[in-house]
Parts: sequence; structure tokens; C-alpha cells
Amino acid sequence: MIAHAPVLPTYTRLDVTFVDGDGSWLYDDAGNRYLDLFAGIAVVGLGHRHPAPTAAAHTQLDRLWHVSNLYWTTPMQELAAKLSDRFGGASSFFCNSGAEAVEAALKWARKATGRTEIVALDGSFHGRTFGALSVTGQPAKRAAFEPLVPGARFGLEHVGPETAAILLEPVQGEGGVRPLTLEFLAEARSLADEYGALLVFDEVQTGVGRSGSFFAWQELGVKPDAVTLAKGLANGLPIGALLVADDSPTGFEPGDHASTFGGNPVACAAACAVVDTVDDELLAHVREVSRYLRDGLAELGEVRGLGLLLAVELDRPAAPIVEAALANGLVIGSAGEHILRLTPPLTLSLDEAELALALLEGALA
Repeated sequence: MIAHAPVLPTYTRLDVTFVDGDGSWLYDDAGNRYLDLFAGIAVVGLGHRHPAPTAAAHTQLDRLWHVSNLYWTTPMQELAAKLSDRFGGASSFFCNSGAEAVEAALKWARKATGRTEIVALDGSFHGRTFGALSVTGQPAKRAAFEPLVPGARFGLEHVGPETAAILLEPVQGEGGVRPLTLEFLAEARSLADEYGALLVFDEVQTGVGRSGSFFAWQELGVKPDAVTLAKGLANGLPIGALLVADDSPTGFEPGDHASTFGGNPVACAAACAVVDTVDDELLAHVREVSRYLRDGLAELGEVRGLGLLLAVELDRPAAPIVEAALANGLVIGSAGEHILRLTPPLTLSLDEAELALALLEGALA
């Protein structure tokens, strides 16, 4: 491991250097093995080195890496078609991250409606770029960078005739893994319709199968006008997407928005393989493993979440437990002072889930 690497201190990193991965397992530079129940914060959804996106990316690497969005590429067109089919009719804008997808959503909503206000929620997290941070309902993350982009309001009571969009996470991830209720989502849909605003779901964490459906809105039954995706879409390669429903206003015209690397052929090829792999069988498996983990975690504290985006609220600080788990061979995360967060690969087996619970109990002992 390189001590004191010349990297800006934007993360508090744990003292481990990972060098290899296989399925639900990680290996460090000393040869130690760890069961991964974090998956790069809900990114490596199919597990490390899954054969489908790995083969697709390798094949594309041997053909074409990049041209420009002034031209078409086959992987980008194929991915847009696959996502449209999964959504039920939608057009895509491709970028490189969840924050970029949210930025695109904010610009699209303002352009499409001619309005400037965005209603989000207290406790929400939508990214750390200026626009995404402006609609993130966590004052501690915002304070050092204010003044931010104006027009953000927090709480559905602020929806009105100046609202361009209501932006919601179906499950607040960084905000403590807190699912929104069906009644709340239905109220948001009703308010958007009443005032002519657009309903946007930030599914950067919940999308691509993590909820037990391809999109969380399918599990919850309230359809938005647009969705943001990233994280698990290409199983670890950088990609983000804004999907705009076919019956929503297009908003964008050529020149309104862009991304140099958006729709990269290698990332899109891997994402196509991911979308194909997240089929009904795998989604049923996600729901089964979710039930198993929830039952086991219930002995430790209050369990929240949806699918394989889960949290347990402890009666003690979470950070020391994350460190103890790592020393015990288990990779997990946190989402608040007392909240452990589990976002394992969707391919996690029941045997691996059983072992994870045992390792977690050891860390809590």
C-alpha cells in the first residue's frame, strides 16, 4: 500500500487497499479475503468480474473506445432502446455519474416548464456538484459551499405554480436508507399533476434491480415523468443516465446540454449486458435474499430499506462497527451516526448472506 498518496483528502479512507475481486468477494494487497456487502456503494450490482459485462466491455475495447456525441455508436443506441423498453417508453441522455444525471434532470425540468423552482426533501442526497448539492436536503453538506443555485425548496408543502419539478429518492440512501411511503409518492404525483410540475425520481441507488424491480417505481406503483440512473448501470464502469418518459415534454434541443464522455461505447456495452442480466429470475433472487437479510438484521435493531438497499439502526455509533467488520473480513458501510448500510451485489447467495450475518454479529460482539 502507498502511504500518504498524493490525493486530495475528500474521503476518510479505511486502511485497506483492494487489488482483486470475484463475485461477492474482495482481496487486499496482503492476500486477505473479504465478503463484500457494500459493492462500491450499490455499484457492482452483479458482483466483481461478472462474466456478462466483463465480456461485453472487453469485446468493445477491441473495437472502439470513443468518437463523440456528434455521431451515433451501436452500444449507445442499444442501451437507450433497452432502457426505454424497461421504462415503458423513454428517451435517454447519457453522462458519467449520478450527480451529472441529476444536473441534466434539473436543466431539463427548468427548460421544459419555463420555471425555476425545484422541490426536494429534507434528508435527501442528490450529489455534490453545485446544482445537485443545491437540491440536497442536508444542511451540513451544503453549508461550506453556499450560496448555491437558487430556487431549491424542501418539502411537498412548497409545491406550487412556480415548481418546475419535484425531485425524490424512492429510498433516501445517504439520508439513512429511509423509504418513502406509497401514500407520500402518490401525493407527490398528484401535486405535480395539479400544478403542471414534473415528477423526477432519483434512482441512482435504487435503480437497475436493487429494489427488487428494475426501477423502484415499479415496485412502489407510482410512475414518474423522468428517472436518473447511475451506480449499478454498468457494474462499475462510469455511466449515468436521465430517462425522460415518452409522454413528458422533451425540453432539450441540440446545444442545451452535453457530455463529452456520455454514452461511451465501452461503458454502454457493459451496461447493455447488465440490463439483460437483471431479468425476472435475478429480481426474484434479490427479493428472496432481501427477506433473509431483513429477518437476520431484525435481531440487531430497526431494519429499513427496499430490496438489497438495507439499513439497520443500532444503539451505538456505526463507524466503529464498520471498522470492526472490516477487520473481521466483512465490507459494509454506514448512512448516519448509528446506521449500518448494506448494499451487496444482487447476486449474493443465501449461503453468503448467512455468513455475512455471522460476521456482522462477530463485529458487534
